[in-house]
Amino acid sequence: MVIHKEGRKTILTSFLILIFINCLVFYLGLSPLQFYSILSLSLFLFLFIVQFFRSPTIKINQNDEVLYSPAEGKVVIIDKVFEDEYFKANKMQVSIFMSPLNVHVNRNPISGKVDYYKYHPGKYLLAWNPKSSKLNERNTIVISSKKNIKILMRQIAGTVARRIKCYIKKGDKVSQCEEFGFIKFGSRVDLFLPLDFKLNIKVGDKTYAGITKIGKF
Repeated sequence: MVIHKEGRKTILTSFLILIFINCLVFYLGLSPLQFYSILSLSLFLFLFIVQFFRSPTIKINQNDEVLYSPAEGKVVIIDKVFEDEYFKANKMQVSIFMSPLNVHVNRNPISGKVDYYKYHPGKYLLAWNPKSSKLNERNTIVISSKKNIKILMRQIAGTVARRIKCYIKKGDKVSQCEEFGFIKFGSRVDLFLPLDFKLNIKVGDKTYAGITKIGKF
């Protein structure tokens, strides 16, 4: 278990702010009960921030027949929809909601080449709102597998998560289960898959990035 690079500045800043607050409280001469209450709350907040940026080491899986989950979270949507940005056709949508308690590293669900990448500025609706897929700030990524099967991923910012990071771009070759991005403080990742895709999950299931098998092609 290591701390993700996206969290180092946030953790250091939080640590300095909490140290300053506790020093100020100490010099104000509050009662021991008040001081230790604030100290305990500060420690809890600091540990919460640290755990958010954890980045566990996983075994890298490679299987061209399997699609692995790009995110850790809860499956909130499985539906047939019309994807109008890239495919302009009916696709199977799978949406995974990431709470602040989940690991927020995003991983490539398949190996292949990035055929499309686009950043969209937008709103910050609640991430589980179906409209967030089209209205919120988001990154859209299309990966074409070695067998020329294309899947679309969408990193979606939420009400709390207002920073999405993507480390890949159009033309890059990517490896299955390797890290491709990070979303701060909870949000959502959508997948748009072929209609004949054989799902291995259902709404309400917990997924783990690079570990859970979403299904087979």
